[in-house]
Amino acid sequence: MKKKLLLLVVYFCLPGISAYSTAQVDSVLIESRSMNDSIKTIVILPETALNPNPQKCPVIYLLNGYSGNEKQWIGIKPDLPQIANEKGVIFVCPDGRNSWYLDSPLDQTSQYETFISSELVAYIDEHYNTLADRKYRAITGLSMGGHGALYNAFRHKEIFGAVGSTSGAVDIRQRGDNFGLVHLLGDNKENKENWERHSVLNQIDNLSNGDLAIYFDCGTSDFCFQLNEALNQALLNKGIDHDYTIRPGEHNASYWRNAIDYHILFFCKYFERVKN
Repeated sequence: MKKKLLLLVVYFCLPGISAYSTAQVDSVLIESRSMNDSIKTIVILPETALNPNPQKCPVIYLLNGYSGNEKQWIGIKPDLPQIANEKGVIFVCPDGRNSWYLDSPLDQTSQYETFISSELVAYIDEHYNTLADRKYRAITGLSMGGHGALYNAFRHKEIFGAVGSTSGAVDIRQRGDNFGLVHLLGDNKENKENWERHSVLNQIDNLSNGDLAIYFDCGTSDFCFQLNEALNQALLNKGIDHDYTIRPGEHNASYWRNAIDYHILFFCKYFERVKN
């Protein structure tokens, strides 16, 4: 028998959300067949997607960082519902569960590449008024989520049209045995192939120029800064057009609260461009 999905709808009761907002904030459990589990996800809907004659909207997927969850982005940026209304976009924030958004070859309960790029997108398109086309899907994230966004978009260009990363930990080979990666990939010396195969920098060969609209940024005082410099150079070497911004800042919520505005602007300009 097909497992039923549990749908919990929450209206403006998350911290920092104004009662006067006409956006809708849903908290849902989305079934993952690949993991035999259900993943907590926040979906932020603009008024235009809720009207009696609803408008189909583009979707921006926001991935949390390590030790975060589905509430991290709305905690950092409480005005996401207002922005959803202003821009006419849907925001989707799944719980990343320290997964690095990859399919672990060692842990069947952590198959997050499959969840993000297949199961989650399919659920959102089925249950909400989306423009169900890669051209109208963007994905970005912070830190671990920046890695996850780039990793999934680079490997699934048929699903996403635009991708971003802020303070992204974009080369997991530099993370050593930290941040739960050994559990997912094994010891980095004994299982070097796993680490190489799941690094963002090693996915660039999958790209041709123009496959994706790419934007990423990092603060100059961030411990991920040199990783992002290396990503920028690798894309330049491959001749892949992209936007890369550096600015003063550290690996913290203050930086991400400001940075996400530029991601949303980049994605909305992209959505307008592909509309024609």
